[in-house]
Amino acid sequence: MSYRLSPRPLRAVCIAAVLVVAGPVPGAGAEPGLPEGESVGVLLTRLQGLYQKAEEATEAYNATDVALRAGQAEERLRAAELGKARTELDSERAVAGRLAREQYQGGQGLSPYARMLLAGKPQAALDQRRLAAREGARRARVLARLARGEKKADALAVRAREALDARQTLAAQQKLHKDEVAAQLKEVERVLAALTPDQLTRLGAQEVENTAVAQRSLVDSGRLPTRTGTPTAAGGAALTYAAAQIGKPYVWGAEGPGSFDCSGLTSQAWAHAGRAIPRTSQEQWAQLPKVPLDQLRPGDLVVYFPKATHVGLYVGDGKVIQAPRPGAVVKVSPIAANPLLGAVRPDPDGAPLAEFTPPALPEAPAAEAGDDTGYSAEEAPTEEATSAR
Repeated sequence: MSYRLSPRPLRAVCIAAVLVVAGPVPGAGAEPGLPEGESVGVLLTRLQGLYQKAEEATEAYNATDVALRAGQAEERLRAAELGKARTELDSERAVAGRLAREQYQGGQGLSPYARMLLAGKPQAALDQRRLAAREGARRARVLARLARGEKKADALAVRAREALDARQTLAAQQKLHKDEVAAQLKEVERVLAALTPDQLTRLGAQEVENTAVAQRSLVDSGRLPTRTGTPTAAGGAALTYAAAQIGKPYVWGAEGPGSFDCSGLTSQAWAHAGRAIPRTSQEQWAQLPKVPLDQLRPGDLVVYFPKATHVGLYVGDGKVIQAPRPGAVVKVSPIAANPLLGAVRPDPDGAPLAEFTPPALPEAPAAEAGDDTGYSAEEAPTEEATSAR
């Protein structure tokens, strides 16, 4: 279910992905260790595109997984309904069989009409007629119930088979797509493994600089809260849970307890706070109430990239806890480490606590070590679009 890159090349991958926005490293053309005629910038652009596909495939896989779980519950319900329908059908068939035998046995003697003629008394004949009509109606009802039961059982069986086929097809498609992207990432890893230590050092320095510049720009814009407020009780519980996961590895499709992907971390954090939220970052963005960045409070979710393919949990002081990408671990990052799309609030009706003691975080740089960047190669949304949310 997961694909994990080896440590050394992955460090280059994670560092390098940020540089797509900045372009090639100054002075970098075709360099030793790179494919002939391919610059660092071209390679990184291709890599970032692969990461975008991988993130979309991962979140699609997560959505499929949610659908499959729901489908399995529905399948169990339909199986129970089908079992009940078949039991009722067997009962109706038994009744219909008994009536058929009675009718056959009755046919060996006088017919009901002959018995009426021989009854001797008009009232007795009328009684016999009423009894015959009543028996005929009873048999008709049994046959009608039998027909309805057969139709219901057939329909339930068809729907169960169709649902199972659809789920299996969808899961196979998503798994195939994810495997294809993993194979492409493996190829990029092979190329990056040939980079020199000097190239890796330059990429690392550029990543640090890019993140610092983006964070300063965001802070200076005044779009963040001037002070860190307190969370709600649920938000505080979500934050405490997320903080306890720092240092655990990122794994595609994982939602704990030993590893997480980005939305697996945020959905589990809020689940442990007693509030169920959507599993994927796209659905978290689509379904949860939006909140302006300058009104962020701890526990809110910060969503990144134009397609909402990455998400972190706001800590306060301009930082988030996130599971960045394959090869990285859950960590504390500057909120501007990735292009911001906006923020959402899982508990918009909750009242902030009067007092809150933030969870203890590992000492820096342990809590902040590693790469910050999530997935996407697309241009960040404009400042006007983000601030309008």
